[in-house]
Formats: sequence, structure tokens, C-alpha cells
Amino acid sequence: MTRLLLDTHVLLWSLAEPSKLSTRAREALEDADNDVFVSAVTAWEISVKRAKGRLTAPDNLSEIIEKRGFTHLPLNFHHAEQAGNLPLHHRDPFDRFLIAQAQIEGLVLVTRDARIPLYGIRTMAA
Repeated sequence: MTRLLLDTHVLLWSLAEPSKLSTRAREALEDADNDVFVSAVTAWEISVKRAKGRLTAPDNLSEIIEKRGFTHLPLNFHHAEQAGNLPLHHRDPFDRFLIAQAQIEGLVLVTRDARIPLYGIRTMAA
């Protein structure tokens, strides 16, 4: 069993364009033995970017995530502190929160972002 945390682009691809995902990532998301988490940070990022007209996403994202069998991962105070204390390899605040959550919760972050492994967390290429 692997505990996975989806980067925002990975969640969106898994819902609308799964062919963009690597075979390994697609199989990992479909494996019922794996726990797949979607962060509250991802919902925040999607909402912000949708409001700015930078992306489209379903309005009922929370329901879709639950139907897919993914687990909501709340953001807590400890995650926020950790994100603020990370080295500045990455300046995107959404990604910094995901990195902190992966560190604290012991999750494998599924991503295509080449800067994220600089933090020494476990990743899976999307």
C-alpha cells in the first residue's frame, strides 16, 4: 500500500485527461490498495485560478473526489508552519503547502514539478 498526495495538475488530469499521466501514476491511482489524498490546498488553488479565468474545473469537485474514492486532506496549523519554514527552492505557496503536507504525513507526492524533489520528499512522476 502506498499513500499518495496529488499535485493539483495531477488531480485535474486524472479527472479530465488521464492519458496525460504516466502509466505508473495512472495505475497507482487506480490501485484500490493505495490511499489517495487530495489536499484542501488543491481546492484553494483551483478556486483561485478558476476565479482568475486561468483554468476550468468542475463545480462539484468535492463530490467527484469522494466518488473516485480519494480522501480529503485538511490543512492544519502544523502544515502551515512547516510550509513557511521550507527553504526557498520553490516559491509557489500552493506547492509549498503540498510539500509540507507530504513531509508531515509521510505521503508520496505525485507531480511533474521538477523542483519538488529538491525537498527530499518521496515523489512519483506524474
